[in-house]
Amino acid sequence: MKTIHYKRASTIDELEQIRTLQLQNNSQNISSEEKLQEGFVTVQHSVALLKQMNSACAHIIAKDNDILVGFALVMLSSFKNEIEVLIPMFERIDELVPKEKTYVVMGQICVDKNYRKQGIFRNLYQFYKEELQDKYEYLVTEIATTNPRSMQAHESIGFKVICIYEEDGIEWNIILWDWT
Repeated sequence: MKTIHYKRASTIDELEQIRTLQLQNNSQNISSEEKLQEGFVTVQHSVALLKQMNSACAHIIAKDNDILVGFALVMLSSFKNEIEVLIPMFERIDELVPKEKTYVVMGQICVDKNYRKQGIFRNLYQFYKEELQDKYEYLVTEIATTNPRSMQAHESIGFKVICIYEEDGIEWNIILWDWT
């Protein structure tokens, strides 16, 4: 049985492993069938940007010994202009979340194909909440409506849809998990 441990990312090797897992699961690199069955990630971050984001608030990772098997990126609103495709999401979140509430954006979550259906997704989110709920009231993210697997998984955690919008021909669900 595999022993998975959860922690905050702290090394450049871990950030490089996040980037590798991103590329393996990017929507451009997998089949349509796999996208539907397994889900996918949309954005590719450079290691330099992952490092900047991690320095501001360390990412959540799952490891099997020295191998990174899952991640949940932490993205503060201060990074809203760093990834062009995410600007519309941040603009909508800023309109939707009351000004007096604090939030953090889950920048992306992914579990290695060989480690799926073992509770890692749920445990990444649980660790995320344990680590950040004292500082933030909400965790917010968005999911393409073409990714039903991800939508179902997020709803099972406790996320609720707060907005649906279209950008560049893609329909998105902005979802929120209330930690209060």
